[in-house]
Amino acid sequence: MLAALDDGGEETRLVGGAIRNALLGEAVHEIDFCTTATPDVTTRRARAAGLRVVPTGIEHGTVTVLVADDAFEVTTLREDVETDGRHALVRFGRSFRADALRRDFTVNALSLSADGRLHDEVGGVADVQARRVRFIGDPSTRIREDYLRILRFFRFHAQVGEGPLDAAGLAAAIRERAGLSILSRERVRAELLKLLGTRRAVPTIAAMSESGFLALILGGVGEMGRLNRVAVCDAGAPDPVRRLAALSVQVSEDAERLGERLRLSSAEEARLRAYALALTALRTRPSLDASALRVAAAVHGREAVVDGLAVLAGEPRPRLAPDAAALFERYVAGIEDAPVFPLRGADLLSLGLPPGPEIGRLLDEARRQWLAEGCPEGSEARRILLQRMAPGAA
Repeated sequence: MLAALDDGGEETRLVGGAIRNALLGEAVHEIDFCTTATPDVTTRRARAAGLRVVPTGIEHGTVTVLVADDAFEVTTLREDVETDGRHALVRFGRSFRADALRRDFTVNALSLSADGRLHDEVGGVADVQARRVRFIGDPSTRIREDYLRILRFFRFHAQVGEGPLDAAGLAAAIRERAGLSILSRERVRAELLKLLGTRRAVPTIAAMSESGFLALILGGVGEMGRLNRVAVCDAGAPDPVRRLAALSVQVSEDAERLGERLRLSSAEEARLRAYALALTALRTRPSLDASALRVAAAVHGREAVVDGLAVLAGEPRPRLAPDAAALFERYVAGIEDAPVFPLRGADLLSLGLPPGPEIGRLLDEARRQWLAEGCPEGSEARRILLQRMAPGAA
């Protein structure tokens, strides 16, 4: 691809996170390029080389070039003309140095040319080696250009940093934090969930709490102990929504508050609400055996029970009996699901019972009995339930 784009005085380089992650020995998920060529030139040359091109962000100078099954974003070098804390008015440029200087952090401003030479205009290599996330130039200036950089500062530190946050960056973030109010809630949600999915989410969230950002973003204090326990349990496969629940949800009202403040998706808010209900039910039980755990899963859902017990692990209640602990592990692994009430209204109608409100009442009563008996499954359990509702019919 570079051979197709680098011609006639134009130059294209690999840029950003791919270089940072490669230097850290970490997985590279996205490969992006910047180029002196304008989008129309990039498009023409890529198509001439037999490559597909999609104008995914043409207003920002970005096109996506498809090479077999791989997609690469190619963005024309830019210079900021005007910024307002959310959006930037830019013009196309031809200076890789100017493009690097307008980026947020030194670790994100590295570029690699086709000849294999690494270009570092701002000391990014040293910061990558030190695992230090540092703003380019004056931190307050960078933040005022886009206040989302406050959250990105915390997120990238949690992702690649070690040790304490860069002092100058943190001080600037605190000074400029009022600017977070102009950000869309969707952007805040996206950054927070990305942060919660990182390897050093817990110490970074703790630093955000200590400096007042957590209350500003979430509208409440965080449960750091619970977040830490969940992060230890899911370190191999971080679950950002579960971590958010552990950090910030105690009751259903918390789920509603977060849904509004962060513009969570319907599925995310529903998961937090189910978690809150399961948490309330579980922590009132001194102990749980497998039967009681099956009932909890039937009532609240397997995922909510797994989330709730993961958060409550290490707390005095509930204690899991050996059979419940084994069932919980099967729930976690996804090899067993919550029991499902085996009857529907159609089953009663098929027995000759007349349609109407009585069908619903009978089903509710049958479900209460089914839960009280530990959620038995199988054809025999179903037959017994039907016989109770319509003796002699089943």
